[in-house]
Amino acid sequence: MKRGDLGRLGEDLAAEYLKKQGYKILDRNFHSRVGELDIVAQDKETLVFIEVKTRWSKKFGLPVEAITSWKLKSILKTAEYYKLLHSSLPDSLRIDAVAIEIDQNNNPLKFDHLKNISM
Repeated sequence: MKRGDLGRLGEDLAAEYLKKQGYKILDRNFHSRVGELDIVAQDKETLVFIEVKTRWSKKFGLPVEAITSWKLKSILKTAEYYKLLHSSLPDSLRIDAVAIEIDQNNNPLKFDHLKNISM
């Protein structure tokens, strides 16, 4: 499986996980000149921008360790731009991360949902 395929698999798994948690998925793989967002969802009256990280093993560190301060700044900037484009969505914003560890057969072993991450 290629890196892009792993990312797509992780985003699919994360979207299903979030739906089961009561989130409404609004957008996936939003791309703009400002940046990209993996998943945009609504959690009650909060607009949530979710970064998804997926790993087969801990050999390269935990999935969430791949979210750098630069990446967080990029997500925030892109989230603000997204909100400008979708002004009818809730004003309350949050950035979450969903880290997924999968086995060699691409089955999820563990989900870590970190809410309201910051730098």
